[in-house]
Amino acid sequence: MGLWIIFPIALSLVSFLGTWTVYGMALANNHVCSLSDWGNNHYCQVNLTASCCYVPTISSSGKNAPENSLFTATINAGSFLFLLFCIFHHAHIMERHACHSMLSKFALVFGVVAALGAFAAGNCNPGYLALPHYFGAALSFTCICFYTVLLTSLTEKCVLTGYEKILYPFRITSTVVQTIVTICYTVLFAQNEYYYVHLSAIFEWMLSANLELFELSFVVEFWFFSSFMLSNLLSRREEEKPLMMTMSTS
Repeated sequence: MGLWIIFPIALSLVSFLGTWTVYGMALANNHVCSLSDWGNNHYCQVNLTASCCYVPTISSSGKNAPENSLFTATINAGSFLFLLFCIFHHAHIMERHACHSMLSKFALVFGVVAALGAFAAGNCNPGYLALPHYFGAALSFTCICFYTVLLTSLTEKCVLTGYEKILYPFRITSTVVQTIVTICYTVLFAQNEYYYVHLSAIFEWMLSANLELFELSFVVEFWFFSSFMLSNLLSRREEEKPLMMTMSTS
């Protein structure tokens, strides 16, 4: 039963260790400016040269070789684990509180779209495929905001662990932070002045850290998860097929 906690833990660790390792490699190769350097006037606006560095966003950290391969691997692994996370959480809700199945299904849709957006962003290098990369990233960030809101709402409505009185305030705070910082990041990212663009990079790293903590809080729910819940979700889908066929033939 307790082995299911590996999913939220692995999801948070892969995202945290992977992105910061990519940033460290990019910084060591002078591909990105330092997060602590607020006065750099030689950041790259178009092409990378020996005398400039990119603003230290998560995306720009994975733009150049050799760190771009690790960046893609990290995003792919994180997207896959996040997809499993969404499915398993939905299965838990369906088993314990089916009365809130519609809300959980909405959350699942936003979670799946967020995972697909992150997958697109991770596999489209912003240096060569900027439009699909930033579209996927924007889609992922937006859907994650809705996903955190819906999961926080489900925390209030569904008693899954008995620790909801502790988890609910934490997730409200995390959701508010995620939403506000996402808006600030979006506004600042579109600016031209280095100070504001650098600040948007700080906000992006804050988004990543906040989401990782939000996901890690679901270790409690996953402790009470069982494989029966997932098999029960699949069996329910199988039961729906004959019903749909009957309705279509009648």
